[in-house]
Amino acid sequence: MVKVMINELVCKGCGLCVRACPKSVLALAKVKLNAKGYHPAEVVNQEACIGCASCARTCPDVAIRIEKE
Repeated sequence: MVKVMINELVCKGCGLCVRACPKSVLALAKVKLNAKGYHPAEVVNQEACIGCASCARTCPDVAIRIEKE
C-alpha cells in the first residue's frame, strides 16, 4: 500500500502536483488555508494512488512524500 503525505505548512497551493497525478489522488483544498494563506494540496482519493511519485517530483517546495508500506 502507498500513502501520500503532504506538508501543508510548506505547500503554496500551486497545483502542479494535482495536474501531475495520473489518478486524480490530489486536489487543492477549497476551504482550508495554511499559515501562509494558501489553499494547500490534499489527498482526496488515497485508494487510487499507484505510487508513481509524479506529484512529489513535480512539487517545487518538496512538500510531498510517498510512503510505501
